[in-house]
Amino acid sequence: MPSYSRAAVTPSRSTTSSRTPTEASDRRAVPAPEQAREWLSLVLVDGLGPKRIAGLEERFASPIEWHGADDRTLRNCGLSDRHIEQLRRPDEERLARCLEWLSGERRWLITRDDALYPPLLKRIPDAPVALFVAGEPDTLVAPQIAIVGSRNATSGGLDHARSFAKTLARAGFVITSGLAEGVDGMAHAGCLDAGGATIAVAGTGLDQVYPARHRDLAGRIARSGALVSQFPPGIGPLKGNFPARNRIISGMSLGVLVVEAGIKSGSLITARLANEQGREVFAIPGSVHNPLSRGCHRLIRDGARLVETAGEVVEDLAPLARELAGEIENLLEPRPTGSPAGLEESGESPHMESDPEYEQLLQAVGFDPTPFDRIIERSQLTPAAVSSMLLMLELDGKVSAHAGGRYSRNA
Repeated sequence: MPSYSRAAVTPSRSTTSSRTPTEASDRRAVPAPEQAREWLSLVLVDGLGPKRIAGLEERFASPIEWHGADDRTLRNCGLSDRHIEQLRRPDEERLARCLEWLSGERRWLITRDDALYPPLLKRIPDAPVALFVAGEPDTLVAPQIAIVGSRNATSGGLDHARSFAKTLARAGFVITSGLAEGVDGMAHAGCLDAGGATIAVAGTGLDQVYPARHRDLAGRIARSGALVSQFPPGIGPLKGNFPARNRIISGMSLGVLVVEAGIKSGSLITARLANEQGREVFAIPGSVHNPLSRGCHRLIRDGARLVETAGEVVEDLAPLARELAGEIENLLEPRPTGSPAGLEESGESPHMESDPEYEQLLQAVGFDPTPFDRIIERSQLTPAAVSSMLLMLELDGKVSAHAGGRYSRNA
């Protein structure tokens, strides 16, 4: 049985891009047409798993540099003749479907070379080579908490999913889940109702919504968060897709909260993957008479943290969120070489006085409790950026959170 123990999450650094999240929303994150084709050629190769992608990365500065290599070099990277043939001659119909989908409004291809690729996901050994994204791509680099659970949750479980999602969203976290019925859908909806940003990781291509009854919910998510999939357009809800989706949910997140789960629930797979990836695992206990509590009770016996309030989750993850937010800030908007040194050592936050977006956000908050959506409207920043920045400001003691998803500036 797995043992769920606390593990530090330190995101890796990259220097592939210096754009800020706001800038990313203003211009497409999709690579240039010729590079998009080369990345998609990798995505569309059947059976080109993480080991072979790693072989390409070891040999080349970027996986797409395979384009100029001969067959012998590609074989030395672990590719078979069938893989090489598919790279050289991709399925033009599937390729055209991908390019057509990417030509739509607010659609993106976030590759492993992109600064907006989720930093924690990039650290897992089987991270996808690229992600299809609809909505706000900067949401992917904000601190995330995954909320998962049963598709056939009880009314109490649904209430927990909504309540925890609302509180965690108001604390500045992005809520990540799988768009499924039950707990997943309620977590997405609760986050949106609180004015937060949420990410739905799909087990299909993003040209379709599964389950179909969540089409309206998917539309809401894309407007203030993101729909994400490793699967290209045209891929339906195949049974084998969902464990792969689950590893992305846990891989992008600082921690996973399991609300309700049966003994054979897919949520336990997500929890196991989270543990293997060094993420925090939380579980809400329930009645011994409720079969959907048994999975949570098993997780708790195996070492997952028992939580009764969302505040306990925030308390555990806030230090990791602060570390991640600092890493992302440095990644996306590096500090000028001449910036004063020693600010971190003194405990002061260097961005408060020097970053115009933080000052813009503080002005939008004001000294009276202000609703989250009003802050977004005043600041003209994206929901994901506001969530992440408010979390940093709260941790630095610059703002306070209030009931109803409101924030006020501290004197």
